Amino acid sequence: MKIALLSILLCATLYPQTPQIFTLRNKAGMEAKITNYGGTLMSLKVPDRAGKLDDVVLGFDTPEEYITKKDHPYFGALVGRYGNRIGKAQFSLDGKTYKLAANNGANSLHGGIVGFNRRFWIARQNGNTLTLDLMSSDMEEGFPGELRVRVVYTLAENNALHIDYSATTNKATVLNLTNHTYFNLGGSPVKHVMGHVLKLNASKFTPVDSGLIPTGEIKAVAGTPFDFLKPAPIGSRIDQKDEQLKLGGGYDHNYVFDKGITATPQPVVEVFDPSTGRVLTVSTTEPGVQFYTANFLDGSIVGKGGHKYEKRHAFCLETQHFPDSPNKPAFPSTVLRPGGTYKSSTIFQFGRR
Repeated sequence: MKIALLSILLCATLYPQTPQIFTLRNKAGMEAKITNYGGTLMSLKVPDRAGKLDDVVLGFDTPEEYITKKDHPYFGALVGRYGNRIGKAQFSLDGKTYKLAANNGANSLHGGIVGFNRRFWIARQNGNTLTLDLMSSDMEEGFPGELRVRVVYTLAENNALHIDYSATTNKATVLNLTNHTYFNLGGSPVKHVMGHVLKLNASKFTPVDSGLIPTGEIKAVAGTPFDFLKPAPIGSRIDQKDEQLKLGGGYDHNYVFDKGITATPQPVVEVFDPSTGRVLTVSTTEPGVQFYTANFLDGSIVGKGGHKYEKRHAFCLETQHFPDSPNKPAFPSTVLRPGGTYKSSTIFQFGRR
């Protein structure tokens, strides 16, 4: 009993159950606010072509709202243990089957009921760098292994926000970390993003079934509404009669980068908002990205400034390994074993045009 009590007290000390806000600001005036609850990117102020700073991410005004509004769709959060979906809420590893929480129909989504987005992280700020640490216990949300995770946010002087992930485990497990920020480069949550121009260096994507689980096929984007190899407005083909668009209610699919997995971040996505001149370039070491057009927002969530968040008023670019990889041997492996270190890096670079 004494050991158990000591453990509880230690956890309470290391993981304070009160939200804090940390502000990163560079000399150009760009500003990022992050809370230790969920490692959530609460706001990101970026200049437009005239130098005017606006917040380009959806979310809430206070960290407490991320806690109390439990049904919000992962605004700005760090997602784990497994970003995206695992089919039938289970997977097998080394001959053993692990059952997960089915929190998205019959499937597991973004780490389960209490994923990393609902945990308090240990946060330490040093200038324009914020280091977040988390310990996930063995069999938490059904995942094996005691996992130790570190995520580092860095705001660079060239208006780039770096997110670097690392993790170790004491048992074989699966891991897929990402950030679930909802972007609107117009700087206004009451405007849709259908006019934003997207270029995506991915000649293939992974089609899904009715539960948005990949079928296992890796399909060419050529001749489909999913082809953004050449820049095109996000909304230019989103309402075409296409079975995959129908299943997702728009874009909610994993794109397969032509570059594959890389040791250092490589540029793979560019989004340009003609109305403000803001440009977002995404570079990553990851082999894929979930491009999502906020199809499930319906005005029921009241966010910053009392604004209601509506369908397609934002887009997400969740750099990742592929959904349901633990059940798809042909996909890049998401297995992490003792002695190994998980590493992943993504850079959100902002500019003006």
